[in-house]
Amino acid sequence: MGASSSPWLEHNLTESEYRLILDLMGREPNFLELALFGVMWSEHCGYKNSKAQLKKLPTQGPQVLQGPGENAGVVYLGDGLAAAFKMESHNHPSAIEPYQGAATGVGGIIRDIFAMGARPIASLNSLRFGDLEDNRVKRLLNGVVSGIGDYGNCIGIPTVGGDLYFHPSYQGNPLVNAMCLGLMKADKIYRGQASGLGNVVMLVGARTGRDGIKGASFASEELSDLDRDKRPNVQVGDPFMEKLLLEATLEILEKDLVVGLQDLGAAGLTSSGAEMAGRAGSGLYMDLDLVPLREEGLLDWEIMLSESQERMLLVVEPSKVGLISEVFDKWDLLAVAIGQVTDDGNFTLRRGPQVLASVPAQFLTEKVPIYERPFSEPAYYQLAKKADLSAAQNYGDWSGLLFKLMASPNLCSRRWVYQQYDHMVGLNTVIRPGGDAALLRLPGSRRGLALSSDCPGRYVYLDPLLGTALAVAEAALNLAVVGAKALALTNCLNFGNPENPEIYWQFVKAIEGLAQAAQALDTPVTGGNVSFYNEYDKKAIWPTPTIGMIGVIEDIDDRVTHNFKAPGHLIILVGESHEELGASEVHYLLTGRDEGPVPSLDLERAARLNHFLVKAAQKHLLASAHDLAEGGLAVALAECCFGLNLGAQISLDQPISTAALLFGESPSRVLVSLEKENLQALRDLLAQSQLSQALIGQVTSEDLLSIAHGQEKLQVRITDLQVAWSEALPRAAAL
Repeated sequence: MGASSSPWLEHNLTESEYRLILDLMGREPNFLELALFGVMWSEHCGYKNSKAQLKKLPTQGPQVLQGPGENAGVVYLGDGLAAAFKMESHNHPSAIEPYQGAATGVGGIIRDIFAMGARPIASLNSLRFGDLEDNRVKRLLNGVVSGIGDYGNCIGIPTVGGDLYFHPSYQGNPLVNAMCLGLMKADKIYRGQASGLGNVVMLVGARTGRDGIKGASFASEELSDLDRDKRPNVQVGDPFMEKLLLEATLEILEKDLVVGLQDLGAAGLTSSGAEMAGRAGSGLYMDLDLVPLREEGLLDWEIMLSESQERMLLVVEPSKVGLISEVFDKWDLLAVAIGQVTDDGNFTLRRGPQVLASVPAQFLTEKVPIYERPFSEPAYYQLAKKADLSAAQNYGDWSGLLFKLMASPNLCSRRWVYQQYDHMVGLNTVIRPGGDAALLRLPGSRRGLALSSDCPGRYVYLDPLLGTALAVAEAALNLAVVGAKALALTNCLNFGNPENPEIYWQFVKAIEGLAQAAQALDTPVTGGNVSFYNEYDKKAIWPTPTIGMIGVIEDIDDRVTHNFKAPGHLIILVGESHEELGASEVHYLLTGRDEGPVPSLDLERAARLNHFLVKAAQKHLLASAHDLAEGGLAVALAECCFGLNLGAQISLDQPISTAALLFGESPSRVLVSLEKENLQALRDLLAQSQLSQALIGQVTSEDLLSIAHGQEKLQVRITDLQVAWSEALPRAAAL
């Protein structure tokens, strides 16, 4: 058929999907109705390629008050307090327009949080870029970091942490994953439901323009060099208006004026209206003549698909409309009644009495076709397990190698990034960026809330199941080393084209690994985001299932930080070191190859380690704690020496190669320091936890990190190493 006889093509639908729409409707849909199906059945809104797999994830637990399916997940913190949190992607917009793409990603996730009735108190981000020697990658990095910083700083929500990684697989398709967390009363959870026959539908906040039109469809496409002109698909954010919208929304929620509310994110009025009606099993109509516009001449479908920022949809009782208008007028914001809840189940669009479109809401939300794609193991999977690791094993110049690693893009200091973020606004930040996890003080309490995000992309590429489990374990360990017990996780699952059987295999295996680890570590999945079609010129990114996790510490005075505190403190390595150099940063640095077996993981031992660390923190046995991740023991020791400019004298006797001891990345290992009088109590607790340990040295006052393993030695000046570590990223990112 030609394009003129294929109406589904313009809306990114397949012919079989169009035939299904005809069967459901019993008639030909008009252009506007087909546009509604197009965005609601897109991957970004409909999750048609992922929903079948996502059902395998553990989503329940006594701590979970709201799981997947709402604007954000909610967990109980105790004392009548709850936390709403979620992570989402803004990858394609950031590839085209990095500043606005990243800024509006932050704005969107913030709205998801206060739509639940929570006040946002912290943001995190997880960023992935290509080779930093490329000028386009530098521009993307600078634009994204500026967009995140400017939006968060202007709205007054601290950006307290995140992670950053570089690899050529992200060259044309960077990843920008934004996470936000807010606090609320546990008995005051608001949901995006359009219930109550005759209740009024109100649009509040900014006017509607042409920015972001078809953004949901754009997010469900692959990128190429032809996409540089797609800036109209990228929204434009206004953090000052978002601040007003936040305060006005929280005020009307505090006054109990709202039945339901929803952020206008992907697909704008279409998704918010259809989803609110779909969740409630009701219908609603909107009168497009009543929608406040930013510019003249917007067509009906443009109004419905616009993703103009800083807008919310409310459902309110008729008697409350005037009160809501007064609140929004006080904040100098629009609040306009544009429709009403009905009992016919239809999502109806009108101009005055004229009906423009009418589709059962359930068709748009519940009848999305669900695909379980064929999948097959990629050819690279078995081949990459066989690796010649001799480049690291035979290197010999361990001091020089440590310098190279510490100055490499993936291990150098991230200070250049987080110094552009205001991480202290609100005065609740207890542990700032740069540590293993951020820690916030819960207002009016001794308790604290810890946050982390993580994804070892190379591990996931080489073994999606094990790599994703390692991502969950690492996120939980990041919380445990500061003294916090992990509660729950959110995720942002970034993959290539799911219609490719090898890509879908990566996704299926990653979900399996995520489910296993979340179950074993008692961290249910409360929600998240799937981002498919992350490809550039037919080349897929590494599979990158980013994990965002939160945990609670009962007393913030129990917190532990990563840097050594005083000369004479003993240094203990907790956990087992193996001959595991495959998939490591050191192997990639020396060979440029992504290969080798991924380090093995014992989830039961990982859970015991987390429990031990929380107990040790509560007993005040630890002066410092730092997990061993990328770069292994030598990198972790160096990071512990930074800060107070202390040194360390280390002697190792484990029966594996020096390279594996120094730079291997065996998981579930932690470096702790402590006063000598706490040694026996710590060893008793380790024995109870059935964890291995080795006393490997002590903290010194010298400007020296000295490590001996038999006849082989590593010896570097801390001040020289810190200069190389701290200057690498700003130098590499400079345009």
